[in-house]
Amino acid sequence: MELQSTYRVRFNDCDPLGHLNNARYIDYMLNAREDHLGQFYQVSLPQFHRQGLAWVVKTHEIQYLRPAYYNEQVTIVSRLIELTEAYLLVEMLMYDEKKQSLKAVMWTNFTCIDPQAGKRKNHTPGFMELARIMDLHTVDLTAGLSERIKQLQAELKDGAAAA
Repeated sequence: MELQSTYRVRFNDCDPLGHLNNARYIDYMLNAREDHLGQFYQVSLPQFHRQGLAWVVKTHEIQYLRPAYYNEQVTIVSRLIELTEAYLLVEMLMYDEKKQSLKAVMWTNFTCIDPQAGKRKNHTPGFMELARIMDLHTVDLTAGLSERIKQLQAELKDGAAAA
């Protein structure tokens, strides 16, 4: 199952040239991931918080490939690409509306913490069980983000050739 949704680029999120501000790409992608968790898995971050689980961003690795413009519809895909007892690695992709052009790719490492203590903790067995049904995507992490982008762009090119 592909977790995706579309969003309209808002005026106040753009620079004077009408391009989506670089920091706002991150906001759009993180908001999309939260929306996807609710829409596709019926879970919410406050629900986890009440169970003693929260996540903080340890790292973002992002590459901007093409600009997103004011009032443009973009499609954002999110997927879990690595799961350990202590962290999650999520891949988020921003495309044009029809998914013909890749605009940005981001890998975000979320570290699990105890929201009361504010310290790192391992995921609970219940969370690990839920996360395992979240359609873990196989990605060659050792090749790095640049190689992943080449792979995604080749898939787009192959899809366009087949159409």
